Amino acid sequence: MATSDNKLADTDEKIFVGKGEETAWLTLALANRHGLVTGATGTGKTVSLQVMAEGFARAGVPVFAADIKGDLSGISEVGEAKDFIVKRAREMGLTFQPDQFSTVFWDVFGEQGHPVRATVTEMGPLLLSRMLDLNDVQEGVLNVAFRVADENGLALIDMKDLRALLDAIAPDGSKKGADDGEDPLASIRKAAQSYGNVSKATVGTIQRQLLVLENQGGAKFFGEPALTLKDFMRTDRDGRGMVNILVADKLMQSPRLYATFLLWMLSELFEELPEAGDLPKPKLVFFFDEAHLLFTDAPKALMDKIEQVVRLIRSKGVGVYFVTQNPIDVPDKVLAQLGNRVQHALRAFTPRDQKAVAAAAQTFRPNPKLDTARVIMELGKGEALVSFLEGAGTPSMVERVMVRPPSARIGPITPEERKAIMDASPVKGKYDTAIDAESAYEIIQKRLSGAAAPADGGAAGGGGGILGQIGAIAATIFGTNVKRGRLSTGQVIARNVTRSVTDKVVGGVVADLGKSVGGSVGGSIGRALVRGALGGLLRR
Repeated sequence: MATSDNKLADTDEKIFVGKGEETAWLTLALANRHGLVTGATGTGKTVSLQVMAEGFARAGVPVFAADIKGDLSGISEVGEAKDFIVKRAREMGLTFQPDQFSTVFWDVFGEQGHPVRATVTEMGPLLLSRMLDLNDVQEGVLNVAFRVADENGLALIDMKDLRALLDAIAPDGSKKGADDGEDPLASIRKAAQSYGNVSKATVGTIQRQLLVLENQGGAKFFGEPALTLKDFMRTDRDGRGMVNILVADKLMQSPRLYATFLLWMLSELFEELPEAGDLPKPKLVFFFDEAHLLFTDAPKALMDKIEQVVRLIRSKGVGVYFVTQNPIDVPDKVLAQLGNRVQHALRAFTPRDQKAVAAAAQTFRPNPKLDTARVIMELGKGEALVSFLEGAGTPSMVERVMVRPPSARIGPITPEERKAIMDASPVKGKYDTAIDAESAYEIIQKRLSGAAAPADGGAAGGGGGILGQIGAIAATIFGTNVKRGRLSTGQVIARNVTRSVTDKVVGGVVADLGKSVGGSVGGSIGRALVRGALGGLLRR
């Protein structure tokens, strides 16, 4: 924190958050050390989130935030000089200056924002198991399914692809004793059984869990065009960071889907972004509202991975800010990584509440002038206890401050205002229409109908595995396995890569083709060979 003698305005180096006896400044160079915003319902967490988001945007830092109640959407419209806002600004020595910020709305269901999609392959078995609430045995079978898909060039784009693959790896009792020639999927079933027992009952259980997810609307999340995370990292023409808002009021009706989706985004950022070290300001700031959902009932293996990603993503230039009611909602290993703290009021009506107050007080660097535990219960609306990192990254002493009023509108926007923003969006048209490319479902159906060669055929010497897959990609590029008169996706890519496409394919460019082919066969083969910390693809 700096003294109150400083000018109360954001600068190129810090964000003005609030003022008490001392002024609360969030230093941009330390903003990627993550943060925590906590407090009971109605105490001002959303306003604090908006104030910080506005500060980051002014500094040219893109922001992503989930909007649970719709209130955060007001950041896209000019603030109103209401009496209570002007009064608070005056009491803090400020002149209220209305402002608005360039905003892009996103919505998994595609209703109040641009659709957000990922492929099943990109999600990976670990996070998908979490989303489906699978046990260890069921998760093991799902891992087998992904491995078989990788080895057989079966791209998993949407839910029907995964359903078709699960049917294909399940033992077929009606064809006992049939040789591979009589069962077009025999090679797939054999490959699955080579990794362990895959029972029809377990596959059936996973299929039923997929149905539950589909009934919750989760199927809309899987498909193409898949989200390109670089679209979150834009600045507007004035050099301000774009504010990306995930409309989550409906998504929150499926808490596990919500939590897994945001965790997937975090893991994708972790895998995709290069090492950046400590920058003058973050590349992106990620606000994770209702953060307790991320950790509720999470198995230890997943918790360890989450802690690893949170700890290491700092070096990628990403700041993660968890927003929740109680500090005890966040595990200690993760809590230890959150250096910037904003604590709104807590009420100690129950033993758990009293434990939360004590835990919150103990996480701050003590201030001899404050009884932290007592003040937490006395804070009024808009007040907070604040401790931001300073100097060499050490926490400042906790201070009681009044959070500054946001410059943009406080509260939701109208449907008409939302439509106008979406019509002017920089990604308008890019994600709005779903694409159903040829993938696992279509390939398996062709094999069943006899229209496609067996999985282990086609390559010289009958070679399957990665060499066979590389051969198949090369054949697609040169058009030898495509009907005449139809330009294949591979041929389109070949025209744009280089004339020496053969050397590039054989030399390993397969790993770079994945996203370019729109997630079809090359997407699965080229990128699924190595998976990252949370089961997603390493696409660097």
